[in-house]
Amino acid sequence: MMDSGAGTVWIRPGDTLGSLVARLDQLGLAKPGWHWRLLARIEQPVIKAGEYRLQAGESPGALLARLDQGDVVRHSFTIVEGWNLARLRDELARDSRLRSEAADVAPQALMVRLGCPDCFAEGWFLPETYQFVRGDSDLDLLARAHRAMRDALAAAWEARASNLPIETPEELLVMASLVELEAVVAEERSQVAGVFVRRLERGMRLQTDPTVVYGITGEFDGRIRRVHLRTDHPWNTYTRHGLPPTPIALPGNASIMAAANPADGDALYFVARGDGTHHFSATLAEHNRAVARYILGRE
Repeated sequence: MMDSGAGTVWIRPGDTLGSLVARLDQLGLAKPGWHWRLLARIEQPVIKAGEYRLQAGESPGALLARLDQGDVVRHSFTIVEGWNLARLRDELARDSRLRSEAADVAPQALMVRLGCPDCFAEGWFLPETYQFVRGDSDLDLLARAHRAMRDALAAAWEARASNLPIETPEELLVMASLVELEAVVAEERSQVAGVFVRRLERGMRLQTDPTVVYGITGEFDGRIRRVHLRTDHPWNTYTRHGLPPTPIALPGNASIMAAANPADGDALYFVARGDGTHHFSATLAEHNRAVARYILGRE
């Protein structure tokens, strides 16, 4: 029997039953004895490498059966909606359960390894929770997230509304990244997308703050100032018309679908109320009143 408070044990490739029993002995979980030797002769188990959870009170025979089945511990890693690529790579690097293969690979070289050499690396990994086993590589996980994003984007493109001012799935991904960072409340995703679509149709600049932040180099304290809005760079939608040239974050599936199916309406502006929701306005005069109320504190 396994002693109480078992924990986990790591079986390395090439480990034998004898080396496993010796390790369990070191952990104070089992003593070598005749019953292990007898089980080895009778069961002739195949010891599959991996991390196994040792269960309190478990018999040696039950443990050997799980080793033979490869019943390894499964871990999870969550890619959070709205992360950018740099944040994703930082979080992967901090996870000691994953073997590092991609940490020092440049972003575009990474996309070549993932089979998408023409993809700008930002935005191309779907936020979800991914299961893995200890010893899997960060590249394995990124490859799965990339395939999931390609599938989600293809599905949304197939189901998109007609007459969108968006010409390619790649542009849809860019739009979805803007929706992801602007819509804090899930129910507003399609409304935010609708505002962006109507502004594109009218030739208006999108003027969305997250695009400004994305292109800021050097130190940034989190507060957008007038100089930031006026400083031109490829992602600044205050100084340039149309969509940014690339995504600016990792959008979740809900934001991708919202970008593909924006809400109808006449709103051309929105401003944050301060509680996660937005006030949507059809005219500049109404928008200015909303800014005065929610941003400047004037009733």
